[in-house]
Amino acid sequence: MTIVARDLVTPSEFTPGSLIEALRNAGFDVELVESDLPMRSVPAAAAAIGVSQGEIIKTLLFQDKEGQFVRAIAAGPDRVDRKRLADLAGTQTLSMASAEAVLSVTGWPPGGVAPVGSRKPVRTFVDERVVACVVVYGGGGTEYALLRMAPADIVTITSATVANLTASSIGEPE
Repeated sequence: MTIVARDLVTPSEFTPGSLIEALRNAGFDVELVESDLPMRSVPAAAAAIGVSQGEIIKTLLFQDKEGQFVRAIAAGPDRVDRKRLADLAGTQTLSMASAEAVLSVTGWPPGGVAPVGSRKPVRTFVDERVVACVVVYGGGGTEYALLRMAPADIVTITSATVANLTASSIGEPE
């Protein structure tokens, strides 16, 4: 495994174990936290592993009209402001990537998208509230696994831009 300018390059066949091994070999302190229960939502994930919802992060993939992808990482209960993210990415509009695109670009299925390690380099933005945490839990490759790591490591690995990505009020669409 090699850390490149934008992302952690991982094998063509991704597994949670191979991601953990690659991260540890690169010197990062990470842990795969697994549950017998599916963690399909932020409340379910927080309850399954016994942490606050604010410690759960979500990794979302968006696409612009030119077909370029942007990854946004935000605290679980927060909603990403697409207009704000589009402005930061230098594009007019962003839409959620399809499930097929998520798998193709990241190598992970929706519901298990890891915040680091993807098949293709993706421009990444991390919400400033995430980096204020000491440790966060994000997708671990399946709906039964979460990756525990420091937000600063996510920023380092992905060469992310840290900014305010979240909507100013609950209820604004992602």
